Amino acid sequence: MASFCSLTLILISIFTFSISVAHSKTLKRDVKALNEIKASLGWRVVYAWVGDDPCGDGNLPPWSGVTCSTQGDYRVVTELEVYAVSIVGPFPIAVTNLLDLTRLDLHNNKLTGPIPPQIGRLRRLRMLNLRWNKLQDVLPPEIGELKRLTHLSLSFNNFKGEIPRELANLPELRYLYLQENRFTGRVPAELGTLQNLRHLDVGNNHWSVPLGSLFVLKEAFQFFVICI
Repeated sequence: MASFCSLTLILISIFTFSISVAHSKTLKRDVKALNEIKASLGWRVVYAWVGDDPCGDGNLPPWSGVTCSTQGDYRVVTELEVYAVSIVGPFPIAVTNLLDLTRLDLHNNKLTGPIPPQIGRLRRLRMLNLRWNKLQDVLPPEIGELKRLTHLSLSFNNFKGEIPRELANLPELRYLYLQENRFTGRVPAELGTLQNLRHLDVGNNHWSVPLGSLFVLKEAFQFFVICI
């Protein structure tokens, strides 16, 4: 009898939780941001983005590539993965208003222009993948404010200038891919202080110092691969 009662309570709890999640409202900030992104990307990309709520509304499912989670009485967008769909145009600044993002993957598109300095607002971001686009200009030092970042992939773009030393402020960073750009100067020695870094690829850039000198960075790591 006790077991039956326990099972009943569990089922009631699950049902109640499901109902609460289904009726949770999506944070207005995130709804506004995703709809601004929707308007900027064009119909070719967002043909599956039906309805006004990116987390789903009624019988409408969440938008393709959008993952949401419940925080208290609201739903928030935690992942945005829209890749290989030929997005054309500048990096959508509205993305930086999705303050609960943990994953942002826009790789293999045709994004242009710089990464906006507002990217530093995404303090919960753990993965940022923008490889295979046409992004350009210098990297904003504000990337160094993404303290939880573990994966940063910016390869195969047109970034120029020096790699910002602020990347050394990312204590959780494990994978850093910067190859196939137009970076100049030298790889900051400060990257040698990243204790969790396991793979660094900086090949095919416009370095002004012999790449062989980069191997000095390897001395700080027991299991570290550097590609030049």
